[in-house]
Amino acid sequence: MSAETSDLPVAGAEPEGPATGGRRRGKVIVVMPAMNAAATLARTVDNIPREWVDEVILVDDHSTDETLPLARRLPVRVVWHPHTAGYGANQKTCYLEALQRGADAVVMLHPDGQYEPGLIPKMVDPILAGRADLVLGSRFAEPGMALANGMPRWKYVANRALTTIENRVLGTHLSEAHTGYRAYSRRLLLTVPFLRNSIDFSFDSELIMQAAQFGMRIEEVPAACRYTRDASTVGFRSAVVYGLKTLWACACLELHRAHFVSSRKFKDPGEGAS
Repeated sequence: MSAETSDLPVAGAEPEGPATGGRRRGKVIVVMPAMNAAATLARTVDNIPREWVDEVILVDDHSTDETLPLARRLPVRVVWHPHTAGYGANQKTCYLEALQRGADAVVMLHPDGQYEPGLIPKMVDPILAGRADLVLGSRFAEPGMALANGMPRWKYVANRALTTIENRVLGTHLSEAHTGYRAYSRRLLLTVPFLRNSIDFSFDSELIMQAAQFGMRIEEVPAACRYTRDASTVGFRSAVVYGLKTLWACACLELHRAHFVSSRKFKDPGEGAS
């Protein structure tokens, strides 16, 4: 992979909390896993609240449209894959780059405009305040919001079913376990072995399971989602595969906890790779 830099300006001295409209101390980096996002990228970047974000890193997974040349003209740090690696692989590059650049809080923001960049302050404040290691932007935190914003009913039903199963396995009480809007603490990214995860969309499910397994503190904030023609979407067939892989990850976690079959994904990296 290669990197080119045109970084956002670093924020100045911050107040101790958001009550005055400022932010707490700590370096905030937004990462954008991009794949053919030229139609929405500039608008999404423009809407990022710069006073809350120190840097933006875009990782292009070998887009075939104008995403890469457009990104090079925007105030972001560009990292590009020489060939398509997958959504999960893209995120691995995102988080490694953010950690190398000293991030205290890392927000994953999709460049397709589905999630509102203006929510970033609420996503990162629990992390900067030391209350949370993972903040999820939940489309289900407010009853009826997901369907009102255009979520297809079949996705709604599948999301609710999978989240219910995952809550039982993880011992959590999440309103949604399948949001693509997330913020991570540096502690979480240095602790959970996310590099061992899948390179496809099941990466997201595995990371939430790892967070629960390693005792990370999780909070949710309500997050609206736009379902537009330009927004990326997972088709029915891909969604079925994703659901089955999520259930398989749940099974692997249960087997690991029972000491029946050890899984490297849920094993402390300090214990070795065996």
